Amino acid sequence: MLELRALTRTHGSGIAEVHALRGIHLTVCAGELVAVMGPSGSGKSTLLTLAGGLDTATSGQVLIEGRDIAGLGPKATAALRRRRIGYVFQDYNLIPALTAVENISLPRELDGVSVRKARKEALAALAEMRLEKIAERFPDEMSGGQQQRVAIARALVGDRRLVLADEPTGALDSETGEAVLALLRTRCDQGAAGVMVTHEPRHAAWADRVVFVRDGSIVDQTLTTQADSLLSGETGIAQ
Repeated sequence: MLELRALTRTHGSGIAEVHALRGIHLTVCAGELVAVMGPSGSGKSTLLTLAGGLDTATSGQVLIEGRDIAGLGPKATAALRRRRIGYVFQDYNLIPALTAVENISLPRELDGVSVRKARKEALAALAEMRLEKIAERFPDEMSGGQQQRVAIARALVGDRRLVLADEPTGALDSETGEAVLALLRTRCDQGAAGVMVTHEPRHAAWADRVVFVRDGSIVDQTLTTQADSLLSGETGIAQ
């Protein structure tokens, strides 16, 4: 579903040059949830933005369902993101002038789905997040946790085959966070591929595999059933 080949991202030049990613290789299959962990500034969020086509790599390739997104034009890339990729941002990125249900249904409407059907799908996504009562509220009328769950509902609505989540439970209490992770796990079990950035070992435990990033490079990866010693810091990799 997702393949990163020798992916690099460099910002600036000369003495100001910063290597955000250094030759990343990563494959994520349908039905698989991968957790990405590492210290602050290690390149985790950059990896997600490149995987989602929100930024351009300095070198290397991003393939989604076998297609190199660098070869797509702006319209085709935007259509791919709307139809196939769900992205959960750390800062939510909700549109202030739209209600919760409108924020969720907008990508579907832009993709040609009727307003009635898009709204029905959006309401169902809100129900999964237990947010039916705030469907008509605007973002500034919601708590941070509610905004986060609306953003997650927007990422999961429709037939999204690749879900990218940057700290998806950051603004949520423990019980709600676990419910959201269970929903993400279910979506992957149904055939989607998921990549989740997290700093919490208990959240990474929902994944099939944990990838450890440091200084822009993948330094290790392991199945979650083998990851306890790494997550506890015994090898010095995870922080």
